[in-house]
This record gives sequence, structure tokens and C-alpha cells, in this order.
Amino acid sequence: MHGNALASRVERAGQRHSELLLPMVEALLGEAGLKLALLDGIAFGAGPGSFTGLRIACGVAQGLALGAGVPVVPVGTLLALAHASKAARVLACLDARMGEIYHAAYERAGSGWREAVAPNVCRADLAPEVGHGDWTGIGSGFATHAGELAQRYGNRLSAIDADAYPHARAIAELALPQLNAGRGLPAEQAVPLYVRDRVALKMHEQR
Repeated sequence: MHGNALASRVERAGQRHSELLLPMVEALLGEAGLKLALLDGIAFGAGPGSFTGLRIACGVAQGLALGAGVPVVPVGTLLALAHASKAARVLACLDARMGEIYHAAYERAGSGWREAVAPNVCRADLAPEVGHGDWTGIGSGFATHAGELAQRYGNRLSAIDADAYPHARAIAELALPQLNAGRGLPAEQAVPLYVRDRVALKMHEQR
């Protein structure tokens, strides 16, 4: 984000994060006519998400921020997913594999968001309860676990967008007020938000 202009690069990277990320940063800075040292801060998607993806995002943000001498702003992946939508009340759910989802619930509050349910990892059929009213379901969790989530939330789901994904634009928009308020962190304090403490099922669980 440069002044009121917001430029972005988007690539569904799969397993190529480390290969693509730095060239995309370089291309984006070139497009905006900026050098790294002129930035005021660097935001990154802090999670939850895949362990590898979160480590790469955090590590690259830290490295760039240390090199430029600027703060970092961690932004929750599920909050970014909600922010990219036009909905007022969002159930953000990403497929977490191993039969689980990353889940959070948010409600718009003025120009920001109120966290109704904090980011967590859970089985879709045991997803946390939310208040009554119309909620919009956003994210890949609603593709992978459509039946369980529909049964869990019933007629409180007024709309579903299972193809939505966290976008860099949303991360930048959410980070800017934090940065302007002086709430950026020293680069060495940036950490991912994992919410899950294991990455694979044991053999008996797979069976």
C-alpha cells in the first residue's frame, strides 16, 4: 500500500512458496516504484494455516523487516478471510486436513471487526457455537466439510462462499490501522499463530 494506492501480486503457490515469494516482492516494489528501505512496515499472514507456509511467511517478513529496519504486523489468516468478504457476520473456516478445520467467527464493528469466536482448530461437527442471526460461511472448510457445517449451523448460514481464500489485499488493509497506531512489532517478535500442535495423524488414527 502506497498512499491510497494498493498494488498486489497473487499466486496460488501450492508447495512453491519459498520459490515464488521473494521474486513477487521484488516485482511488487518495482511496480510501486519503491525500495525496501522506504517502507514503513511489513505485514504478513500469521495463521492459522500450514506449518510450512506460516514459517515461510513469518521468516520472510522478519528478514525483510530486519533489513529495512521497519516493524512487522502479524494479521490473522481467518480475519483476512472475513475481511475480504462483504458480509457483516462471518464464519471463517479453512480446511485443516486430518478431518479438521481452522475456524473463527467475526462481526463487523464500525470500520473494524469484533472477534466472536477466537481462531481454533476443531472437527467440523464440533465447531464452536455462535449467536443467532445470519452468518456467511467463508473458506475451503465449507467445501471439504459442507455437510457437517450445514448440520452444525443450520439456518443461521444465510450464504456460503467455499472458494474464498485469504488475500494479501485484506492483510494489507487490516495491517495499516495497526501500523498507523504504532502497534507494529519489532521483527524478532513476529511469530506464527499455529493453534495446532501436530502435523500428522498416528497410524491407528489413519486406520
